[in-house]
Amino acid sequence: MPDKKLPLMATVRDSDASDGGADHRQNDALLTADALQAAILNSASFSSIATDANGVIQIFNAGAERMLGWSAAEVVNRITPAEISDPDELVARATSLSRQFATPIAPGFEALVFKAARGIEDIYELTQIRRDGSQFPAVVSVTALRDPGDAIIGYLLVGTDNTVRKQIEDERAKLDERLRDQHFYARSLIESNIDALMTTDLRGIITDLNTQTEALTGRTRDELIGAPFKSCFTDPQRAEACIRQALTDGKVTNYELTVRHLQGDEAVVSYNATILYDRDRKLRGVFATARDVTASKKLDQVLLERNVELQAARVLADKANQAKSAFLSSMSHELRTPLNGILGFAQLLESDLPPPTPIQKESIGQILQAGWHLLKLIDEILDLAKIESGKLSLSPESVSLAEVLAECQSIVEGQAQSRQIDLVFPQFDKPCFVHADRTRLKQVVINFLSNAIKYNRDGGEVVVTFGTPEPGRVRVSIRDTGAGLPPDKLVQLFQPFNRLGQEAGGQEGNGIGLVVAKQLIELMDGVIGVESTVGVGSTFWFDILAATEPQFLASDDDELEDPLEPPRAVVGDAVRVLLYVEDNLANLRLVERLIGRRPELRLVSAVTGQRGIEMAKEYRPEVILMDINLPDINGIEVMRSLRRDPVTRHIPIIAISANAMARDIEKGREAGFFDYLAKPINVTEFTETLNAALACAKQGGSP
Repeated sequence: MPDKKLPLMATVRDSDASDGGADHRQNDALLTADALQAAILNSASFSSIATDANGVIQIFNAGAERMLGWSAAEVVNRITPAEISDPDELVARATSLSRQFATPIAPGFEALVFKAARGIEDIYELTQIRRDGSQFPAVVSVTALRDPGDAIIGYLLVGTDNTVRKQIEDERAKLDERLRDQHFYARSLIESNIDALMTTDLRGIITDLNTQTEALTGRTRDELIGAPFKSCFTDPQRAEACIRQALTDGKVTNYELTVRHLQGDEAVVSYNATILYDRDRKLRGVFATARDVTASKKLDQVLLERNVELQAARVLADKANQAKSAFLSSMSHELRTPLNGILGFAQLLESDLPPPTPIQKESIGQILQAGWHLLKLIDEILDLAKIESGKLSLSPESVSLAEVLAECQSIVEGQAQSRQIDLVFPQFDKPCFVHADRTRLKQVVINFLSNAIKYNRDGGEVVVTFGTPEPGRVRVSIRDTGAGLPPDKLVQLFQPFNRLGQEAGGQEGNGIGLVVAKQLIELMDGVIGVESTVGVGSTFWFDILAATEPQFLASDDDELEDPLEPPRAVVGDAVRVLLYVEDNLANLRLVERLIGRRPELRLVSAVTGQRGIEMAKEYRPEVILMDINLPDINGIEVMRSLRRDPVTRHIPIIAISANAMARDIEKGREAGFFDYLAKPINVTEFTETLNAALACAKQGGSP
């Protein structure tokens, strides 16, 4: 189609020319021009679109066909380049050119060639539309085609596909954005750090820092960058050594320096530093963090001084406690010794023959009454002292409440009968057990009962009841029909030595019993309280933890024999004596039943440590069973006392205790017990341990 090329370039041929050398040269030039024109028009790398003066496409080369998907036949003499361009961009381009040239420009082909028509070089980016409707970015160069008279006869639009370059630019823009975000994030981390951060080069010159460093030093970023690291500190040599150490060792940890603020203030900082590498692993400098530890250093100093003071106070307190314990022990011994003589001889005089005269009997009664009161006072003061010093040992176990109340009833019955006071105790339809130290629980109940009788009216009544105020707890209440207490005296009830104005009355007392009772109940995880109405009476009560019935553990194949069955005789064996030092009646009875099945053994018992020592010397048993928490002295102390005596030092001693923690057992064995058994008793373990101890005793005594 040679006519389609005319708007772009003309092909000249002279048929009348002669066949001379000039003609050959002219023909060669024409051939070269034709070849160049064909190469341009048929290039697949560029889209070449030529239009007439009205913008209708006249030439649509192979490159345009490849990029746009149209064939030349489909567009030539049919459409303008505006119809294969993004209409929104045409509107935007027309609007922009209209403002630029202050003339209205239509958003069509005119907008594409407006600048080229005026001889202005025009290269712009435009989104072109393929035949299938897809779009791609193109860079378009527009040139006006003119005839020899300089009149515009058409336009040439040369375009290249800009998709790849656009993608590269988009990716680069995204990468730049990510880099900016990462830089901002990293800088935010640095600036939000509570520590002063700083980097230096290999010479120790500051290269970067955060605002916390500015606040610490009082210098601006511009003042610090480029300055020596050591210039910020009171000891430049030590600061310089910090950088050298970091470069040598790779890091520095908790390196203390003192920063001098520009205004003269000083702060102690703890430095941690590490070395910096670039992406090629080339050493570049040091990164250091500094934390202001001035306040913590001052606090450490204050704590150190306080600790010294507390240690000194603790030493004094320990000495005071030791002195107090020694004094109480000494006073107990010194008071009990003469008191034993007073009460002993007074009782001899009371029962002497001939009997004393009525006046003498009255005097002896006064001596005995005062003596027994003094003995009780000594015991209560010692109990109170032990509780306050934390030295009172308890042995909490499952205790029958019915048994405790029955024992307490038998003790106070005489006191109640002397004043014709009725005692009403509860009937137990089913067993009731509490978690308590049996001896101390009895002490509390007896104290309540004694007070209920002491401060009652003649012919009055004392009623004991029990119940369950909440699951897992048992409440014991003791109500009297005495005078009662007003509210102002109730608040003073548990104050030591405060008898609430009863000092002038005829009833004896010392104001300690209720204080001791309250602290004992609280030590057993209980609560104590009182309710009183003037003229009606008072009710003292305590809540304590409920417990299950005590059981001893038997192995699966070990059935207990009937306790009523006669023990099996062992021919030829002599009776061997065992001593059990235990203040808990239930445990004592259990062991009695176990030993009762073995006729070759005889069990004797003691309820206090001191009595146990005496009986060990008296009976010289083959084996001793020892409770740890005894009412007077600890079972470990009893064992040590027996070990010091040549008469008893060889006897194997087995500890049996409710203190069943691993550390308790280990401590007991370290103390020198033959073995340590935890309650409740496992029959098999108990039997095996006892047999081993008996065998040891037969061979010569304690290992």
